[in-house]
Amino acid sequence: MTFDDALVALKAHVEPGRAKGMAAYHKQTREVLGIANPALNDLTKAWRQDLSVEDRVTLAADLWASDIFEARLAASKLLTQARIRPDEATWDLIQSWVPEFDSWAIADHACMAGQKRLVADPSRIDQVEAWTTSEHMWTRRAALVITLPWTKQNFPKSQELEIRDRVLGWAASYVPDHGWFIQKAVSWWLRDLSKHDPVRVTAFLEKHGDAMKPSAVKEASKYLK
Repeated sequence: MTFDDALVALKAHVEPGRAKGMAAYHKQTREVLGIANPALNDLTKAWRQDLSVEDRVTLAADLWASDIFEARLAASKLLTQARIRPDEATWDLIQSWVPEFDSWAIADHACMAGQKRLVADPSRIDQVEAWTTSEHMWTRRAALVITLPWTKQNFPKSQELEIRDRVLGWAASYVPDHGWFIQKAVSWWLRDLSKHDPVRVTAFLEKHGDAMKPSAVKEASKYLK
């Protein structure tokens, strides 16, 4: 499938009048077609089934390069799969997108694809750590969003605990940054972790809570008793 074929398929699902509202909601200046998320899910699921890994990576790169809102979402969805072998080119492509993040929807979809690749090879955390000192806010935020799978284990192994503590260290370094998206990312990580590891979240908030925005502390504490 070529990029032109994919674009025709995308445009077949445009809902008249939807683009304006989506552009306003997502604060987009790039082109927005007006396609509902379920349609994107169905399209990209079919593409994943029909295309080789190499062809998926090529198509995802072309979709992203178009800079069309839904095409970037579709590029991310096309690579969101637990088992991709080999996956080095997939991981490299996802990493190449990070410096271009500029809105939460695109960033979060791309990070969902990245989460699968990190779980497949946790050593890639070393590369993600470099994002935490970037001057680009969206790159720093991505380091927390892409590591969310490590908030979810009820009985983590030693390596998983090491990663969990490592990311909590990154979150602590973010606390002085009161930018909305950074504080939201910190509280999101803590909130999800609190469902499985309330002791670590409580300790984090006792140490850093006073320096966080009150709204972030409230969100982080949502599931703590």
